[in-house]
Amino acid sequence: MTHWFLAQVKPNADAIARRNLERQRFTTFQPLERRTRVKAGKFISEDRPFFPGYLFIAYPTGAAPWSVVNSTYGVARLVTFAGKPAQVPDAVMAQLQAACDPHEVMAINHQLEPGTRIEIAVGSFSNFVGEIERITPNCRVMVLLDFMGRQMRVNLPAADVRVAASTSTIKAAVQ
Repeated sequence: MTHWFLAQVKPNADAIARRNLERQRFTTFQPLERRTRVKAGKFISEDRPFFPGYLFIAYPTGAAPWSVVNSTYGVARLVTFAGKPAQVPDAVMAQLQAACDPHEVMAINHQLEPGTRIEIAVGSFSNFVGEIERITPNCRVMVLLDFMGRQMRVNLPAADVRVAASTSTIKAAVQ
């Protein structure tokens, strides 16, 4: 069984840290979330780290060379408690990995049901918070948004929304 640990990476050095850790035979995992932002008046969808500044790492064999992690280019430090690398609980890692597709993009939509408060993650309504009114058989959700003081219905793909409470629950479990 693989045990996972957490490394804090330097600002904007996720790819560098990941590449250098993998060169040293570490296995890395960084869950991503698809977000939309406005740039130069256009909507741009991009994959952003679900836990900005952190990277999950594991070593394939028994004793990992933990001392080299802190000196790896792109890594700020290995997260430790009482001087020992802090192991991420196996249940949390299993939940995170199960919620990701093969490209490590989070898809936490198995918890969707009518009445759930969600946040729209992709599209022109990005960052709006609403409530699911109903779910159609073809994986679309009808969301009620409070827009300029009026209730508005929006029909979206289920992959474009995320459960607002679920995100904070997973983040709290890891931190």
